[in-house]
Amino acid sequence: MKKRCQWCENSFDEYIKYHDEEWGVPVHDDKLHFEFLVLEGAQAGLSWSTILKKREGYRKAFADFNVEKVAHFAEEDYEKLIQDPAIIRNKLKVRSVMNNAKRFLEVQSEFGSFDRYIWSFVDHKPIVNQWKEMKEVPAKTKESDALSKDLVNRGFKFVGSTIIYAHMQACGLVNDHTTDCFRYQEIVGKYS
Repeated sequence: MKKRCQWCENSFDEYIKYHDEEWGVPVHDDKLHFEFLVLEGAQAGLSWSTILKKREGYRKAFADFNVEKVAHFAEEDYEKLIQDPAIIRNKLKVRSVMNNAKRFLEVQSEFGSFDRYIWSFVDHKPIVNQWKEMKEVPAKTKESDALSKDLVNRGFKFVGSTIIYAHMQACGLVNDHTTDCFRYQEIVGKYS
């Protein structure tokens, strides 16, 4: 049996699949970065399992995470979204997605891609940690503090340091798989 990070053990199949195939894999695709910004922002105050179960609902509600389309959502789109049970209907979180799409496009325009921008906060290579237990993994770091502060200054919402650290973990800017997890060495060997 494969050894996994404690946070996904004894969980539902989709959660284990997310751990085994996505979490910690370096992302260099702007669409995927936007998707994770949306999902991590939605998670604030909730569990990742709740968001993962609603991922398809978010995909449908937010135009398959097409940032250009979401940036042009109008008030009637917002009104539909806050009635949609397939997503978290928190008004501030929904507004933040629409706002963040506009800010995301501004970053793309300035840096050529969101990917180039975000990876600059880790010198364009993953930070490989060596945690033995999940309790060692921090909720935020100096890198997530710096990225969060810069995003806030650019007008992004729901991008606190803890949310941004979760984004960095999900998108492989950091490898926070515990060293006994089968994915730790796979990711180190393949992407570092």
